[in-house]
Amino acid sequence: MQSTDLGNKESGKIWHRKPSPATRDGIIVNIIHNTSGYHPKVLRFLNVAFDGTGDCLIAGDHQGNIYVFDLHGNRFNLVQRTAQASTALAFNLRRKSEFLVALADYSIKCFDTVTKELVSWMRGHESSVFSISVHASGKYAITTSSDTAQLWDLDTFQRKRKLNIRQSVGIQKVFFLPLSNTILSCFKDNSIFAWECDTLFCKYQLPAPPESSSILYKVFAVTRDGRILAAGGKSNHLHLWCLEARQLFRIIQMPTKVRAIRHLEFLPDSFDAGSNQVLGVLSQDGIMRFINMQTCKLLFEIGSLDEGISSSAISPHGRYIASIMENGSLNIYSVQALTQEINKPPPPLVKVIEDLPKNKLSSSDLKMKVTSGRVQQPAKSRESKMQTRILKQDLTGDFESKKNELPDGLNKKRLQILLKGYGEYPTKYRMFIWRSLLQLPENHTAFSTLIDKGTHVAFLNLQKKYPIKSRKLLRVLQRTLSALAHWSVIFSDTPYLPLLAFPFVKLFQNNQLICFEVIATLIINWCQHWFEYFPNPPINILSMIENVLAFHDEELLQHFIDHDITSQLYAWPLLETVFSEVLTREEWLKLFDNIFSNHPSFLLMTVVAYNICSRTPLLSCNLKDDFETVEDMQAKVDQQRVEDEAWYQKQELLRKAEETRREMLLQEEEKMIQQRQRLAAVKRELKVKEMHLQDAARRRFLKLQQDQQEMELRRLDDEIGRKVYMRDREIAATARDLEMRQLELESQKRLYEKNLTENQEAVAKEMRADADAYRRKVDLEEHMFHKLTEAGETRSQKTQKWKEAEGKEFRLRSAKKASALSDASRKWFLEQEINAAVEHAENPCHKEEPRFQNEQEDSSCLPRTSQLNDSSEMDPSTQISLNRRAVEWDTTGQNLIKKVRNLRQRLTARARHRCQTPHLLAA
Repeated sequence: MQSTDLGNKESGKIWHRKPSPATRDGIIVNIIHNTSGYHPKVLRFLNVAFDGTGDCLIAGDHQGNIYVFDLHGNRFNLVQRTAQASTALAFNLRRKSEFLVALADYSIKCFDTVTKELVSWMRGHESSVFSISVHASGKYAITTSSDTAQLWDLDTFQRKRKLNIRQSVGIQKVFFLPLSNTILSCFKDNSIFAWECDTLFCKYQLPAPPESSSILYKVFAVTRDGRILAAGGKSNHLHLWCLEARQLFRIIQMPTKVRAIRHLEFLPDSFDAGSNQVLGVLSQDGIMRFINMQTCKLLFEIGSLDEGISSSAISPHGRYIASIMENGSLNIYSVQALTQEINKPPPPLVKVIEDLPKNKLSSSDLKMKVTSGRVQQPAKSRESKMQTRILKQDLTGDFESKKNELPDGLNKKRLQILLKGYGEYPTKYRMFIWRSLLQLPENHTAFSTLIDKGTHVAFLNLQKKYPIKSRKLLRVLQRTLSALAHWSVIFSDTPYLPLLAFPFVKLFQNNQLICFEVIATLIINWCQHWFEYFPNPPINILSMIENVLAFHDEELLQHFIDHDITSQLYAWPLLETVFSEVLTREEWLKLFDNIFSNHPSFLLMTVVAYNICSRTPLLSCNLKDDFETVEDMQAKVDQQRVEDEAWYQKQELLRKAEETRREMLLQEEEKMIQQRQRLAAVKRELKVKEMHLQDAARRRFLKLQQDQQEMELRRLDDEIGRKVYMRDREIAATARDLEMRQLELESQKRLYEKNLTENQEAVAKEMRADADAYRRKVDLEEHMFHKLTEAGETRSQKTQKWKEAEGKEFRLRSAKKASALSDASRKWFLEQEINAAVEHAENPCHKEEPRFQNEQEDSSCLPRTSQLNDSSEMDPSTQISLNRRAVEWDTTGQNLIKKVRNLRQRLTARARHRCQTPHLLAA
């Protein structure tokens, strides 16, 4: 088994050496998808689907990668990356390069495998789409989800109809019947309805299955001819419905190990005309078993318990099976390898033991398998597991009754009565009656094995010996003769086999299996004794004809003998061509209606009857050459008839070609109209998409602007909050500073008051000391003056001196009063300055009002001692002392005023600095 890793490659070969699948598992190649990188991982395949040719398939993994695998060209290509998992695939649209994929976002997209571009995008489902069914014409598609099914027009990619259901009744599957215009809808309550596609008119409903074997249907499959529906579910029972009779006709029980059925699919056959007989059943254990519906025999199986199958798809021509394994890989199986043991061809009818010279040939030298009795079918392989009916002579007591019973409810006796009355079978039912009369086994597998062996070497140059204008007819004839030669070696050396087979090939060219089995059955039952003198004509058969002719027309036979005319001349040409050279199509069909309905000897009687009917012209021939001249004339007549037929056929072909071309022109015009409609639809869709994109861009831009505005608002809010926080912190700090400054001012005030009090006390003490000293001095002076004046002054002088003392005492009191006034003014000024400083500290932004104009005003507000003293009335020494003390007091007061002014200026400057940030003081 070969294994291929897709890796990171977008294209490449599927296998690198010619695949040789084993009979045991039949695997051509195993495909895996591993990604390389720092963290390698396995990408699991989820869905797979074949195209109409059966040689190409698509598969999608869970990351949305979709690959196309060309099994005929041994190539794979990555055609799309959808970036999401696919839930269903379909690959048989009208335009062969397009495919549909259902995605995990509930949408369906159409892509082109050649251009790798998006063709259309379909929306409308509200849940996952698990099934896509495409009409046989490729014009319509049905997509199914659990809650609805929708019908799409694939020309315009517009939704045409929608199936709405109640929530209590879910949908299991809705799909088209093959080769018909009927839609089958299957629901979870086991109800199955058939609808007309165009009108959606309900055609019929299948009845409920019997209660004894009632199962909930979950999976379905239909044969290619649309006649049989297989249904299964969580049970090991399979129900087979006949859609024509609309009834359940068979229930198949799978092995006990099967508990549930997950998938059903019929195995197609190129030669069964759509009536598929083999059904693939995938069960819960991951094994897919293929059974024959007629014999209920297990033919083969794929998958195992260790390597189980998740889902499968079978190619339309039945050559390949693509299975997605439970480990995520993809297996491609060869049906031919799986059925190799089953499809072994049956043993040859006759077997050549030894080729001897013609003059020594005898019946004992050639051993053949010969059967006798009633109509028999070709022998088949003993190893075949197919159970079929064997036609043999019935030796029981009720021979007559059983002999007349035919398959499909027909009766041979009644058919003979019908044939005798009308002379032929109805054209509409002729093929059906022939199949019943011949009891054809319809062994598809054995015939497929013979066909798969290819063209036999004996018929490679068939067209040179038999130049047939119809290439299709030539291919069918070559294939049928090759199958007969592969079935039995003797037919490769039978010269008259093409002549014998040609009329049947022309009649059954659209069903090669029936054609092969009719010829084989004819050879076994009507021509079984023709090979006893092979390769010479059958002398024994010709002797029988001669004996019958002698019995019915002795004169004619004697005429033949007299002119040396043997049966090889008047009988054998009719037999080897089965009368196709001497009868028209209608006559030939009527003849074989009678041959197949009677004993095999009827064919010999027909040869005798033909000669008797032609006795008049035959008796007129006196020479052997005349008979050969008759044969040649007949050949010429036949050739002329063939040429005429060919001419008419050519004219018919020309007429049909003209009609075809007209139809092609109409179709091309219709295609152009449809193309224009699709282009218009695509333009509309693109316009809608453009509007959606513009709207989305506008909404995205508005959202971006809104986000930016919200971000700006948040930034402003943060800035305001930060500034408010800093303002609160600044206000708190300022408040703390003001409190500290107020405390400092209060402490300075107390200090100033203390210093002022101390200065006042010192000044008062100094003044008191000066006053005491002055008083002592005055007392001393008075004492000295009294001592000096005691002796010589009179009473008047004493009075004068008393007045002067009183004046000095007055001046002293005046000086003390001036000193007290000066102290009071200084104390008032200090209090005013301190209050102004405190007010500025508490209200720094308040406009400062000038308190003093200039130093002169400041000084003018204070009482001057010089204004209070009368220098004229004061002693000079006392005035000098008072003036000196006043100057000292003024100097001390002015220094104190300067300090207070400096303090006030600093407080004012600090307050102005704080007023420059008004937002901090706004609160």
